[in-house]
Amino acid sequence: MAENGTVVTEFILTGFQLRAQVHTGLFLVFLVLYLITVAGNLGMILLIQSDLRLQTPMYFFLSHLSFLDICYSSVIVPQLLETLGTDKTVITYEHCATQFFFFTLCASTECFLLAVMAYDRYVAVCNPLLYATAMTPQCCLGLVAGAYAGAMVNSVIRTGCTFSLSFCKSNHVDFFFCDLPPLLKLACSETRSREVVIYFLAFLVITTSFSVILVSYLFIIRAILRIRTAGGKAKTFSTCASHMTAVALLFGTLIFMYLKGSMGKSLRVDKIVSVFYTVIIPMLNPMIYSLRNKEVKEALKKVLNRMKVSQVE
Repeated sequence: MAENGTVVTEFILTGFQLRAQVHTGLFLVFLVLYLITVAGNLGMILLIQSDLRLQTPMYFFLSHLSFLDICYSSVIVPQLLETLGTDKTVITYEHCATQFFFFTLCASTECFLLAVMAYDRYVAVCNPLLYATAMTPQCCLGLVAGAYAGAMVNSVIRTGCTFSLSFCKSNHVDFFFCDLPPLLKLACSETRSREVVIYFLAFLVITTSFSVILVSYLFIIRAILRIRTAGGKAKTFSTCASHMTAVALLFGTLIFMYLKGSMGKSLRVDKIVSVFYTVIIPMLNPMIYSLRNKEVKEALKKVLNRMKVSQVE
């Protein structure tokens, strides 16, 4: 443990603080979930690249979402598996800062990308005749680049504010990765001004992205209500259902974690919520988009049929 006046050079992740037997079970569970996450999202990327029918703006954005989910999970889960499997709980200061930076980068980019995808659905539903003109490859590339750039700025500032603090109360991080709430509890320097900046940036990223999504879907709902046939309404709504599910899952957990501040928060509850958005959601996204998407299911059937033919030959 670091004493007052001692510079912290490493942190100790206390994790879930459970019995060794439980750790073994959790290791296997998280390993399986991680393998499913990587396989599912990598499979989605390869499927999109292999089928000409999926070479559209919506699937271009979806391939980036799958890439982000792989990165998002890979920033956290390998460290978690190492802690559970080897009881190695020590993480260097530099490793902790790097993990925090890339975790923030992936999470912020995903928020912005979901907003971009909502705008794409708005153009497709509300201005279908102008869709090809509006969503050109150059425009799509620019929107994705803007999502990454905005997330990069947010990540640099948040990481700088967090790791410019003095950590001398303790080096025991009561969490399974280097996240903001447990790190703030270790700071012995004044944190108020930095907390204001950090939580303001979280508020800005989440509310800006969510506002774009909300406004886009208000216009989409209005357009759907104008469709006279029930079949037409259902078909149009089905093109947005997967995206709306992904938005609800991610933003619901992020709002719970980061927009209520540090007062009155339970790290035990935060650990459970963090497992959900760092492990479960990246695994669920390819399932959400494949099970509820006719084009993806048809492309998958086409690939499976090719595999059967090649095996017969």
